[in-house]
Amino acid sequence: MKQTVQRIVLAGTNSGCGKTTVSCAVLQALVNRGLKVGAFKCGPDYIDPMFHSKIIGAKSANLDSFFFSENTLKYLLAKNAADRDINLIEGVMGFYDGMSMSDPKASTYEIAKNTDSPVVLVVGAKGASLSVLAMIQGFLSFYPDNTICGVILNQCTAMTYQILAAEIKKRFFGKIIPLGFLPSLPDCRFESRHLGLITAAEVKDWKEKLRILAENAEKSIDIDGLLQLAKNAPPVSYEPVVLPKYQEKVRIAVAMDEAFCFYYKDSLDALTEMGAELISFSPLTDEALPSDIHGIYFGGGYPELYSKELSKNASMLLSVKQALEKKTPCIAECGGFMYLTEAIGEDPMVNYLPGKSLNTGKLTRFGYVILKAKEDNLLCKAGEEICGHEFHYWDNEYPGASFTARKASGKTWDCVFGGEHLYAGYPHFHFYANTNFAIRFYEACLKEKHCHDRKNQTHGY
Repeated sequence: MKQTVQRIVLAGTNSGCGKTTVSCAVLQALVNRGLKVGAFKCGPDYIDPMFHSKIIGAKSANLDSFFFSENTLKYLLAKNAADRDINLIEGVMGFYDGMSMSDPKASTYEIAKNTDSPVVLVVGAKGASLSVLAMIQGFLSFYPDNTICGVILNQCTAMTYQILAAEIKKRFFGKIIPLGFLPSLPDCRFESRHLGLITAAEVKDWKEKLRILAENAEKSIDIDGLLQLAKNAPPVSYEPVVLPKYQEKVRIAVAMDEAFCFYYKDSLDALTEMGAELISFSPLTDEALPSDIHGIYFGGGYPELYSKELSKNASMLLSVKQALEKKTPCIAECGGFMYLTEAIGEDPMVNYLPGKSLNTGKLTRFGYVILKAKEDNLLCKAGEEICGHEFHYWDNEYPGASFTARKASGKTWDCVFGGEHLYAGYPHFHFYANTNFAIRFYEACLKEKHCHDRKNQTHGY
């Protein structure tokens, strides 16, 4: 089927060129115009989509050509863009940067090409003049089948932009058009941490920063030109990815607070589309798990920053441990996995899984992996695979051995505690990378519900 999706990709020449700043400025300017705005982030990033949705108010999701087949990629783009006037897709790293230094696999370029989306290249212009044109020329010619059609200069003065814009028109004969600039705005920088931006809940003075960014975008970026490019984007062709619709609902508790907030929106939506009721709870402040639940989902986040508060909430720690001991189906990714171990640093945690989580002081097991089950478990049968991702500075003495993780380089290692009721390990995954994992989790929750109902009947409840 075909669907009209008005869209543009804002891609960067490199990390640090300002694509996130420009993206936020443009998104806020579009929202200020009263448009229904969709936002996407290329790659496995959790924080930028959270920022887009919670701070700016733009519906946001991930697009990842490692996680998803080309059809699934286009399906999720169309699905999330369905009710939007305009959709902005923010790139990851540099435009051609992907899984390796020799191949653009999983890059913004690949996503833009697979979805046939027009690309606007963000070029950092601070300290450069004619070299800006050389950089544009290089990006246009490196892979000639790219869909680059516009450029925005970041940290550029009005006078310099006027000269460079004229040269862009002259030298590239309409192949690429200048679409404005953003001046240097040091007071509008967003703080970062090792996973990118700090989380949306931690941003200080965000309203004022976004006001200034949007005000400048309206003055110096051709917003109407961006809207026209998006309007001219070709329809997206795809086959729907169909999930089963269960007649019987299940209740799944989802940890959601400052310590646990890394979730893929489409993964959570997959559960609700099948029939799940998701109940948010806070391991930081709630006394216990929600009542009458049939599954638990602990996403990643920054539990190490809140380890003392998490450790002091003894009633919640006990509630989680008791639920796991009763074999309640549970997914715990990265930070969620750390929470289930003996301790994070010196602060005691749930103590359901062995080992302490310790700060290694360096990035540990970073990047895309393919996870292959070594044994039957909560989410899949032995031998089944799913694409995943790791990015963490902390490690555990016992990271598990139920799956084998394999990188594109061929390097492998054991990971994850898996069992009939458990997936707990450092690798994150997306349900749309293998929807059978979502189905197995839902059906495990259904089984738990039936078991729970039988116990209640036995005790006369």
